[in-house]
Amino acid sequence: MDCNSTCELAGARDLIALNQSCFCMTLSRDDLDLSISEHIGTDQFSPLLGARPNLFAATAIFISSSDLQAMQSQVHAIESVISLPTFQEAALARTQDVVNSIHAGSRGLLMGYDFHISNEGPKLIEINTNAGGAFLVSQLQRAASKQADACGDARLASADVIDARLVESFVMEWHSAGRAGRPRRLGIVDENPTEQYLYPDMLIARDLLIRNGIETHIFSPEALAYEAGDLMSGEGPIDMIYNRLTDFDLTEPSHVHLRQALLDDAVVMSPGPRHHALYANKRNLIWLSNAASLESFGADDADQAVLSSIPTTRRVTEQAADELWADRRNYFFKPAAGFGSRATYRGDKLTKRVWSAILEGDYIAQALVPPTMRAVTVGEEHVTLKYDVRLYTYAGATLLLAARLYQGQTTNFRTSGGGFAPVYQI
Repeated sequence: MDCNSTCELAGARDLIALNQSCFCMTLSRDDLDLSISEHIGTDQFSPLLGARPNLFAATAIFISSSDLQAMQSQVHAIESVISLPTFQEAALARTQDVVNSIHAGSRGLLMGYDFHISNEGPKLIEINTNAGGAFLVSQLQRAASKQADACGDARLASADVIDARLVESFVMEWHSAGRAGRPRRLGIVDENPTEQYLYPDMLIARDLLIRNGIETHIFSPEALAYEAGDLMSGEGPIDMIYNRLTDFDLTEPSHVHLRQALLDDAVVMSPGPRHHALYANKRNLIWLSNAASLESFGADDADQAVLSSIPTTRRVTEQAADELWADRRNYFFKPAAGFGSRATYRGDKLTKRVWSAILEGDYIAQALVPPTMRAVTVGEEHVTLKYDVRLYTYAGATLLLAARLYQGQTTNFRTSGGGFAPVYQI
């Protein structure tokens, strides 16, 4: 089935059913990798992309414009509630960490809002402060747009406009910390960055920022030192950090120099501990999905109505243990401070041993919203994979959207035919 016939069917068929049954829109991975490498202008990318066969999916995802608007409305309502002083006081009081007071006006670079598209509309599953992949997705959409036809374009704007908005988000974040102009030197920081699966994403980010006049390097934390009020690297002082670390409060021994530089306001770091505490601590979903909590924070009626679609979320406690275990098939269990789908469990997959570990940890129970399915052609075989839809945002504005296809309990980039996929609005 080609794109024209797909779009003709879209008016008469539910898009969830279309995604489940249509094996169209298969993308050529070789052409995609070549397009990205040519745009970046280096041969370094070909082997890096080739070593990641499940980075990009073998298809695209269709959503309705009304579903996109519903997702954006939820993002705006969440940002509105999180901006309330009462919410911030409650969220930051959980840790009483002084580092959470740093750069109170900043919004956090490249937030990620993840949704499942249900029969009742989009359901928020998770909020991420260090949502990797945005720069890869930008290049994926740039390449996919070259073959756009009757179904339109997977991008919210032209590739050049998206690139400009990505760069501008870094500049705006710099200004939000009270700085003028632009950072002289920016560091993208992660543990063993060259070994990270999304290392190509960091390389694309570095290339884009350099092309727009911001000197940028990729570092591990060990390559930096805090000396005499400056965060130093082999390249000189670092003014700003694009933070990819998953030590969200910077308390690991190898990160104390980064923490001290942030406390002394010697560097602008984003996303930082404050952003994680306000947005990505999964216990916040308990409040955001609860009408009484929202009212107590002073959320207006419109925001409360929009956020009523967030799946009900509860804290796992000994008092609620029997009830949650009995109803476990209707819940998904996640560590409150987890990331990357680690140690997360569908209730119907739980064993007594795992349940005991959950009770000893800091977990939430989120009402289960089964992921939507997408038909995919892998080689000569037709298979069906799960997917979610991610909005990458800055200050509540959507920069990019993409889907992630997978098998298993959570996204994993290990599924043949899975990975990042462009999203087409119909």
